[in-house]
Amino acid sequence: MKKKYSAISKEKSDWIAFTKKIGDVYDKDAVFDKQNTNTNKIRKLDLHGFSLKEANKIVKKFTIESINYGCKKILVITGKGLRSKVRDDPYRSEKMSVLKYSIPEFIKNDEDLSNKISSISTKAEPKDGGEGAFYIFLKRPKNL
Repeated sequence: MKKKYSAISKEKSDWIAFTKKIGDVYDKDAVFDKQNTNTNKIRKLDLHGFSLKEANKIVKKFTIESINYGCKKILVITGKGLRSKVRDDPYRSEKMSVLKYSIPEFIKNDEDLSNKISSISTKAEPKDGGEGAFYIFLKRPKNL
């Protein structure tokens, strides 16, 4: 028959002292949740009223800031182009939303940005802007 281990009084007093200071124990779940606050947050960028050239610069700057901020997803709101002046220009299609289609192309053609983005989804949720918006999914920075 095995003999049962009985703790010595020093071990008991250490255990009691430890349990009284339980608040000082490192809570890895709380720290993990705090770290993921930024990564789970969706940053939004509204490009209404910007020209194509301005919008490309803003998207590049905003994307890099979002990566440095630790975000995984960006919502880019471009609008549908319903109030733009394309009707006055016979060489441009009324059906084409200039920013919605050209911004993803700009990102794909910009080597610096394309390496930092995992994908672009042109199908935004209706609550996020539907046809007038798209998502950019960011890669995790290598230094994190």
